[in-house]
Amino acid sequence: MNDNAPGAAPAAPPDTMLLTVFLRHDQSNNLDDFQERLKAAEWWERFPPAGVKVVSWTVAMGFGQIVTLELPPHLLPTVNVELERSAWGVFRTECYPTYDFVPVHARIRERVRNGGK
Repeated sequence: MNDNAPGAAPAAPPDTMLLTVFLRHDQSNNLDDFQERLKAAEWWERFPPAGVKVVSWTVAMGFGQIVTLELPPHLLPTVNVELERSAWGVFRTECYPTYDFVPVHARIRERVRNGGK
């Protein structure tokens, strides 16, 4: 996207991307069962993989967890493999490339306040 285009996403560092991972709880097991499986899979030591930064990690009651990661694109397969290796069986996973909309929102809001669309 052109940086000057209305509503353009902020320029991200070319060497990183954001990835939002939805970790939906498998409600067929209880928390003790989940913790035992996560420990056995070394989840807490292995996720996120080296070189990947946690931007946010939120628990949504009744849903699961929402994790936003910042990573170099070449580590995307590594994140995928780690999710398959240690999260499956505890969580159902969904992954989405994302970007920070806060600066875009601020630019649009200012533009609208100044009479634009």
